[in-house]
Amino acid sequence: MTASEFEPGSNMGHGRPTGCDDTTVKALGEFSKALETIHRVRGHLYSAHQLVGGADLTLDAVIKLMREAGHDKIANRIEKELLGRNVIPGRWTFQIMEEFDDGYYAAFQEIEREAREKLAGGRRHIYEAEMKERRRTHGMPGHEATPEA
Repeated sequence: MTASEFEPGSNMGHGRPTGCDDTTVKALGEFSKALETIHRVRGHLYSAHQLVGGADLTLDAVIKLMREAGHDKIANRIEKELLGRNVIPGRWTFQIMEEFDDGYYAAFQEIEREAREKLAGGRRHIYEAEMKERRRTHGMPGHEATPEA
């Protein structure tokens, strides 16, 4: 489906620019999908960051209870070897997150944005907008092209 095949007003900000071929639209759609996956990865990494941090803070109570129960040797080992330990050499999870955000994540976003700007005038989700037009039932309630329709 080309931009001219859209219902008037239906492609608000998502229309295919002149000269943008099917393969380019598909490539940009796949790039967008890959970026969305990386957004999910980032969320999972932040979940891991918070879970590890919470577990580490819980060790304070574990150490205290172990000592109260007379298990000083185990409490000492937890305190010495586990409490505050790096999750990978030299890094706590906040450091991993900062490196991910500033490195891979930032580069992925920047390159995807540059590709959209150069190839599609910066427009996002052209592939999905065209799919919506193909799949929706025109004139049927709940299948409007935009909220205004």
